[in-house]
Amino acid sequence: MRVVMFGYQTWGHRTLQALLDSDHEVVLVVTHPKSDHAYEKIWDDSVAELADKHGVPVLLRYRPDDEELLRALREAEPDIIVANNWRTWLPPEIFDAPPHGTLNVHDSLLPAYAGFSPLIWALINGEEEVGVTAHRMNAELDAGDVVLQRAVPVGPGDTATDLFHRTVDLIGPIVRDALDLIASGRAQWVPQDRSRASFFHKRSVEDSRIDWDWPAEDLERLVRAQSDPYPNAFTHHRGERIRIVSAAVSQACYGGTPGRVFIREGDGVVIVAGADARSGRRRGLVVKRLRTEDGTEYAAGDYFRTMGGYLTAQP
Repeated sequence: MRVVMFGYQTWGHRTLQALLDSDHEVVLVVTHPKSDHAYEKIWDDSVAELADKHGVPVLLRYRPDDEELLRALREAEPDIIVANNWRTWLPPEIFDAPPHGTLNVHDSLLPAYAGFSPLIWALINGEEEVGVTAHRMNAELDAGDVVLQRAVPVGPGDTATDLFHRTVDLIGPIVRDALDLIASGRAQWVPQDRSRASFFHKRSVEDSRIDWDWPAEDLERLVRAQSDPYPNAFTHHRGERIRIVSAAVSQACYGGTPGRVFIREGDGVVIVAGADARSGRRRGLVVKRLRTEDGTEYAAGDYFRTMGGYLTAQP
């Protein structure tokens, strides 16, 4: 089949590489210009550079809404469009144009976690598995019929970085297998159960701010979800921002006011957590390592020389 690819960052790069390695012909690539957004500078393998290396025509666009792009699509005469991590809406005159429509590849187990940063949100929410879905694009966000879906388990110590590597390795096989099913006429398209759908927005600085009213179990997952190279979960101590690099749920229960720098436990320092921490029936968050704004990393016991005081959401 003749394929046009819409994609960006490492997800798009892996998709394009799978297409180039397949028996299908890539006739045009559309990708975004480089961005200064914090999350778009992570996993930023260049789709444009890979296309150039293989002599595939490339168009750079923030949005696919100009006549030059539409003309290039018509001239390319694709049998199918394949999209992965295209960051803006594709109109029907694009996604419905080829005979086989548009195959979108999304890094969640749809219909849950449609939208942005699905791995981070899924880890924060304690999901037991994550994965990749190949589905036919329609006018709704990540809502089209599914042709293939593959899952991987989430381990108790996994970070968002671990889950990224585990799921990005699924992209090549799922793209190749989905296209082979479509080209051979063996594809079985399964409608999504829209009653189970959930939609998530792009993450920003505010989403990494620690709320000490959250239970310690949720905060520990937030820290793992914001692992390096992602912007770390952060809080404030004596007016200065500190980033939590690693943490655990305490062994004992601790009572008091959320955010209190309380006591040493093991190789860390316990911070009281949970909106009902006053009951004394909640675990605390054991901060093990943290990083100050100048980039210096500390063991929590070296940074918190004395107990007492509070970690706060605002300076």
